[in-house]
Amino acid sequence: MALKHEPTAPYHSAQDALRVLETVARHTTGVTDADLARETSLDTERLTSLLLMLRREGYVEQVADGAYVTGDALARLSSAHHHEEVLREKLQQTLNRLRDSVGAAVYISRYVDGEVKVTQYADSPATPAVNEWVDFRYSAHATAVGKSLLGQLDHNGRRDHLSRHKMARLTSRTITSDKLLLSRLESQPPTVPVLDLQEYAVGTVCAAVPITAGNSVGCLALSLPVEHAHRLRQAADTLNRNAAPVLLSLAI
Repeated sequence: MALKHEPTAPYHSAQDALRVLETVARHTTGVTDADLARETSLDTERLTSLLLMLRREGYVEQVADGAYVTGDALARLSSAHHHEEVLREKLQQTLNRLRDSVGAAVYISRYVDGEVKVTQYADSPATPAVNEWVDFRYSAHATAVGKSLLGQLDHNGRRDHLSRHKMARLTSRTITSDKLLLSRLESQPPTVPVLDLQEYAVGTVCAAVPITAGNSVGCLALSLPVEHAHRLRQAADTLNRNAAPVLLSLAI
């Protein structure tokens, strides 16, 4: 399966954060922000923002003299022992924070072996998850998650998926034309969130942003009750700006 890679801002942020982490790890006794700026060639504002994120995620710690050292979260995630379990726990913590910051249920989804798979999510009584009334594997054409994942495939990959899954009409807003869906996927800018405006379920709106890492296709998504639809674009932008920690965890 060929991918249609167009790196997004969170991808670049995660790459820069990895550079900072690698530099901190080389200095086992600690490294100052001035030395980090010089060795990574990142400007002060960018570096400060990345260090705040890395400290919040527990990947770096600041010691008494102000220098930075690697944090406990990095040590745990970098260990081969129980890596998948630790990664799942770390991603759940990040998703819980995202849920609270965007005020919506949030999801991580991957395209695995030709199928859409929601791998983790965070909801709450105040931010309920969408009711999966039709299996997400068979409704990629109607969901923000599915359209974001399909949008990261090349044309043949999209065609292959649609040939295996009939585009059923789930609501009056559902796109059921292969030609129209493929046209929309082709014209969708990778930096703009994909929206689902009651195409999957009446009463629910969703948005998704890509989190492609390496050769894997993934996305981060949110859902809101339709009465909160006025918040959708702002929430989606917040989700996009805060996607880097998820990408970073997947890359370590």
